[in-house]
Amino acid sequence: MSTQHGPIIIKPIKEVAEYIKNQIPANIPENYALKPMFIKIASEDNIRKGIIAFRDFLYLFCDCLTSDGDLFAKPPKKPTSMADYPFLFNATNLLVEIGYHSKLVKNGDSLSIKVIPSCTASTDSKGKLINPKISASNLMECLRFLTLCGFIFTGIDLEAKSLKNPEKLLTEVAYPKNPILLIGLKSMSIAEIELRTTRRYWNDNNLLRCDYRLLKAEDSDMRDVLIDFLHPLPVKVQKFALKLHQSNIEMGLTCINTRLGLASFAYAYIGKNKRTLAERDIYSKRVWEFSYSIKDGYCLFVRPQKTDKYADVIEKIPLSLQEKIAKGYGCDRKLRNEPCQHGCQGIRIPLDNSILDISKDIEIWLENEVSNIIKK
Repeated sequence: MSTQHGPIIIKPIKEVAEYIKNQIPANIPENYALKPMFIKIASEDNIRKGIIAFRDFLYLFCDCLTSDGDLFAKPPKKPTSMADYPFLFNATNLLVEIGYHSKLVKNGDSLSIKVIPSCTASTDSKGKLINPKISASNLMECLRFLTLCGFIFTGIDLEAKSLKNPEKLLTEVAYPKNPILLIGLKSMSIAEIELRTTRRYWNDNNLLRCDYRLLKAEDSDMRDVLIDFLHPLPVKVQKFALKLHQSNIEMGLTCINTRLGLASFAYAYIGKNKRTLAERDIYSKRVWEFSYSIKDGYCLFVRPQKTDKYADVIEKIPLSLQEKIAKGYGCDRKLRNEPCQHGCQGIRIPLDNSILDISKDIEIWLENEVSNIIKK
C-alpha cells in the first residue's frame, strides 16, 4: 500500500495573490457599532472609514504581488504547503506589529514606532539569546515591498542591504495616498493580536483578509458572512449555495465558519448537546461543507454516512453523481492505494458553473442524507 503523500508543488505567487484577494470582503457596511475597546483609537466613523481604506490597500497589496511578487517571494527548499512563501508571513506579521506597537501622530497622518518585536533579538528565562523571527535583511525586503504598495518609512535607508540596530528602531510610517488607512491598520492589528485565540499563520490572518467583523459589537449573521465568501463566484452558483445553506439550517444543521487550514463553512448535526462544543469538535461532525483552498479552489465537500437508507433515491440521480457517491470518501492510500489527495475531507464537487446541472440532485441527496442522520 502506498504511504506517500507525494511532493508538494508550490503555486506561483500570482495564484497565491488571487487566493488572498478572493477572501477580502467585497462589501463592508458603512455603519455598524464597534466593541468599546476600539473607541480609544479614533471616532467610530473614522475607524470604519479606515477599515475600508485598509481593505482597498489589500487589493493593491495583491496586485503588487501579482506584478512584482517574483522579486520578493521565494519558496523554501522544502515547502510545507502549496502557498509556503516565508515572505508573506514576514510581510503580514510586520504589518500587524507596526499597527499594534505604534502610536498615531500628526492628527493621524502617520504612525510612530520604536520597536518591532519580531525583528528584535531577545533572551529567554535562562538568559539564552533568541534570534529575531524576521532577520534584518528580510525586514528590509518587506519594507521595500510595502513602499511599492504606497507606504513611506521615514528614517530608514531602503537602499541598504539590511537595517542596522533594528532593536533601536525609530521611524514614522505614513500612507499619503489615504492617511486614514493608518487608523484601519491600527484597529485591525489590535483585533488580530488581542481577539484571536489560536496561533497565527499567514493564511490564517484576520488582518490579511480584512476581517472587520472582529471589531463589531454584535455577531454577524452567518448568511451575510457566506455571501462575502461566495462573492467571486458566478451569480447562479451563489444563489444555489445560499439556497443550500438556508434549507440545511432549517432542517436543523449548525453552520460554522472555520479557518482550520482552509476557508470553510461546515454544516454539522450536533443534536441536543448539553455542553458547548469547540469549533474543532463541531467541524469533526460535519455532514458537508463549502470550502476554499489554494489546492482545490471553491468546492462542495460531502461526507455521507447513510446512503444505504435511501439507495432508491440515489438510483434516480445522474450517473456521474451516482459514481461519486459509490466511490465514497476517505484516506486515498487506504481505500485506493493512491497518493494522498485529501480524500478524507469528503466527496469533492467543484463549486462553479458545472454544479448547476446537478444542483437539484445535490439538494435531494443532502435532504435525504440529513433527514436520515437526524432520525438516528
